[in-house]
Amino acid sequence: MARKFLYLVAVLIVLAIAATFAYRIWGAELLRQAMVPGGRFESQAALPTDSYARPEMWMARPDRPHNPALWTPEGFAAADKPTAAVFFIHPTSYLNRARWNAPLDDKEANERAALFLRGQASAFNGAAAIWAPRYRQATFGAFLTSQADAQKALDLAYRDVTAAFDQFLKEAGDRPVILAGHSQGALHLTRLLHDRVAGQPLAKRVVAAYVVGWPISKTADLPRLGLAECARADQTGCILSWQTFGEPADPSLILDTFDASNGFTGAPRAGTPMICTNPLTGTPDARAEADANLGSLVPSGDFSSATLQKGAVAARCEGRGILMIGNPPEGLSGQYVLPGNNYHVFDYSLFWANVRADAERRLAAYRKQRLSRLFGFSGAG
Repeated sequence: MARKFLYLVAVLIVLAIAATFAYRIWGAELLRQAMVPGGRFESQAALPTDSYARPEMWMARPDRPHNPALWTPEGFAAADKPTAAVFFIHPTSYLNRARWNAPLDDKEANERAALFLRGQASAFNGAAAIWAPRYRQATFGAFLTSQADAQKALDLAYRDVTAAFDQFLKEAGDRPVILAGHSQGALHLTRLLHDRVAGQPLAKRVVAAYVVGWPISKTADLPRLGLAECARADQTGCILSWQTFGEPADPSLILDTFDASNGFTGAPRAGTPMICTNPLTGTPDARAEADANLGSLVPSGDFSSATLQKGAVAARCEGRGILMIGNPPEGLSGQYVLPGNNYHVFDYSLFWANVRADAERRLAAYRKQRLSRLFGFSGAG
């Protein structure tokens, strides 16, 4: 399975959850029965304080051999001497309902996580060196239930992420920082923004935060995250976020849970608008045709590699903040799509080249601003 590329992950997720046909008959209850652990949450001790000083605790870091985050499609290459640093939190790759949290040595979960890094974190390797930690992630089923055990599982995972983040900051030094994650990783990233970035000197070094595949309320969350929503394509120190759907879209599995919760401000999230950055433009609540898409990752027939296809997908923000796409390229439809026409698995890969260009553009703007502050000449704001 390690030889298969990231799109195989979509197949594994769908097979593990249930066939799409079965979902249409039994709906969300089928997902819960198939994926939510039947046992109680088991408390685990915190990791030793020096855990993330050890290279083997990282899926990706600059000195890791066979680093999956250094993969690029033909025509691209990772930066030789990157001057910025990325902290990337991978999405859920543990699908087993036997436990609420993944063991760090779970082979299948680690292989899936490596595949995600190839197709997601790799978008940033032209701009920065990438750190991506292993962590005792909550299982997929934790997102399908309101049981208290689910929150305990997420809290345990977050403790690992914060320990890794602290080590990352030590190793990154004073370099500009890009923060990024997807799905569960993006959820943990929102907590990091609230707990470790907002109101801290670090906020001034953040080039951008890519909180992808997880909703952020503009009114109930954003005021407490320490960074503004990205309003311009060259803005720095800001947040980008999107969730990708095809037509007709049914985001109820996301919105039902989101609307039943309170945000970081303490206010209810119900009915509030969500950040929707169009990754084709780098601006909020925008519309762009397919010719603005610099390249989507499309798998080969045997899933052993992927190529970049330009102009494959359009994108527009609609409603409360859902990113809608037109017809996807061949190989990114059918069984790969999650219930509700949710292209969640492809949030990064559909816009891979645009995300790459976005990170490089914002880093260039950050450097220009820094020179302006140092030498007193005007630069981009």
